[in-house]
Amino acid sequence: MKVLIQFILILSATAIMVSCRSTKKIQTAITKKDTTVIVKVPDVDLHADSMKFISTSYEAIEKNKIDVKTFSARIKVNFEDKDGKKNDFTAFVRLRKDSVLWVKIDGLLGIEGFRIIITPDSVKVINKPDKVYQLRSVSYLQDITHLPFTFTELQNLILGNPIYLDSNIVSYKKEEKTYSFFILGDIFRQMLTVNKDNYSMENSKLDDADIGRSRTCLVVYGSYEKKDNINFSTFRKITVTEKNKLDIEMEYKQYGFNEPLSYPFTIPKNYKQQ
Repeated sequence: MKVLIQFILILSATAIMVSCRSTKKIQTAITKKDTTVIVKVPDVDLHADSMKFISTSYEAIEKNKIDVKTFSARIKVNFEDKDGKKNDFTAFVRLRKDSVLWVKIDGLLGIEGFRIIITPDSVKVINKPDKVYQLRSVSYLQDITHLPFTFTELQNLILGNPIYLDSNIVSYKKEEKTYSFFILGDIFRQMLTVNKDNYSMENSKLDDADIGRSRTCLVVYGSYEKKDNINFSTFRKITVTEKNKLDIEMEYKQYGFNEPLSYPFTIPKNYKQQ
């Protein structure tokens, strides 16, 4: 059960866990390469060319988001917890836009272990090995992680869209194959790197605006495939670091868009509520 909860938390919230590094340190980190063209955007009297580039780039990132009615996938998950223990399992995911995320987790020999339904306001978990179930509000995850998690962020993470994207881009850098944008949001600081040619996600580094926290998270996107005219990342790696380090790798073995889906979730009568 502990592994399951950690997995849910990673999918739903730890992708947005962050560190307390200052903006000054971030700016220093992105100016190390002499070959990098760096443009810092002042608070007032923005240069017209910088404003245009930022505006055009933000629109391109927004336009590049995956927007589908339904999504399904079989995901191979490799998970290493803070104690260095590795766990491998398969997650079957079904998503209906803005309303339902259904997850079935199979362990060794394909035996089902857990079934999960997440909606914008609830989390329901069936634990088959222990014959128990949990019924929680979505605030349960928010309380545990101390993050303003919503269904939207989880949906974006599953689809490979940017998380907590904010239009307040305060600086950027251009490299040979990528653009990187430093975004100062109300809750998070984010360094978002996209492919220069098509604005597909390369990686996202998120930092908490709360200097009292010491968490950081890096989400890496890779192995893109074109399907139904959608450029989809079939590999994700999420690294969360605080006092300890958590790693999760997700390989999308099968996936489909806009297909008719069902979301079966029946609690057996002999199961006890936890």
